[in-house]
Amino acid sequence: MSELALLGGTPVRATPFTAWPQYDERERQALLEVLESRVWWRTPGTRALRFEQEFAAYHQAKHGIAVTNGTAALEVAMAALGIGPGDEVIVPDYTFVATASAVLFAGARPVFVDVDPRTYCLDPDLAEAAITEHTRAIIAVHLGGHPADLDRLTALARRHNLPLVEDSSHAHGSEWRGRKIGAIGDIGTFSFQQSKLMTAGEGGIVITNDDAIERLARATHDCGRMPGEWFYAHFIYGSNYRLSEWQAAILSQQLARLDEQAAVRSRAAAYLNAHLAQIEGITPQALDPRCTRNGHYAYIFHYDRAAFANVPTERFIQALNAEGIPTQASYPPLHELALFQSGEYRRRLPPEQRDGEPPFLRQNFPNTARAARETVWLPHYILLGGEEDAASIVEAVRKIQRLARNLL
Repeated sequence: MSELALLGGTPVRATPFTAWPQYDERERQALLEVLESRVWWRTPGTRALRFEQEFAAYHQAKHGIAVTNGTAALEVAMAALGIGPGDEVIVPDYTFVATASAVLFAGARPVFVDVDPRTYCLDPDLAEAAITEHTRAIIAVHLGGHPADLDRLTALARRHNLPLVEDSSHAHGSEWRGRKIGAIGDIGTFSFQQSKLMTAGEGGIVITNDDAIERLARATHDCGRMPGEWFYAHFIYGSNYRLSEWQAAILSQQLARLDEQAAVRSRAAAYLNAHLAQIEGITPQALDPRCTRNGHYAYIFHYDRAAFANVPTERFIQALNAEGIPTQASYPPLHELALFQSGEYRRRLPPEQRDGEPPFLRQNFPNTARAARETVWLPHYILLGGEEDAASIVEAVRKIQRLARNLL
């Protein structure tokens, strides 16, 4: 009988998956052109502006404002919406800390809400229940690339006269009912950090269809300047979040290959959905029929240890890695982070919000807890090899289940 690689056996997969990031002569040439132009700064340059227009058009938005990173994009979005001290913003408990820290950066309080147990995206019913007189916005996170329920969330936001922010850091090119995400709500944000579906190492962008929001976002990202005004005229508080011409040059090329890569990822994910679902104890992240494209920043599945001889999730992941299948860490629940448990977050709030413990830090978030502790995340680049590579993932999971008792 074969043995698990973690215990000295031969791994299912000995060859590495597709390398990430991907690049070719197009990126080299674009960078060389920026170098030789001697225009490396966004303000006199043209490449950042061109990329903003390309990315916004691709996502069916009127406006794009390229910024330094995805966290900055969220901070700019908060400023453009006028979020400030004394306000509250609804945030899913299952997301990266930047979704909440951007709210704190504005001096507002994030209010955590549990997620849908099938998609791991913001639960609209719980979001509505969390609305108070202080609520000023809702942030939906398209987790792993799967859109949140934009039908219900846009209706909810309209009903309560609240802006809807789409944190789309995982979801470049994802679609809801055939429409690209990001500008279905009032404002959307994206990240181009190295692990993302398109990357320049760092970078981000804000997109919107709202002219007034665009004007404020653009001023915020450029030291409070207003478009068309004198360079040294500053009209609102802003900072320097500008993207460089170097990064914009790379990102235009990354955008050009996004559709081709998405098609490969989608086919591999469909294969995994069909075959992993046949393994007892493995439940892939649900695919809502209204989601017409999942960008698949990560392929996520729930792991039931009871079907694997009660082997803990961490041990299962170690065994999967040893078989040659890389994984990436799941997010911990936001409310469990030291930032919130220690009360350190209060330092960002006005005096009237600092006292006492908000109810959402005492609540249970069962779906977030289950997702954080019992899901396995496969990075998107391992889907770029297509069905043949996907088959090795299925084989590794089956092997671990067959020999799970050896891990105890």
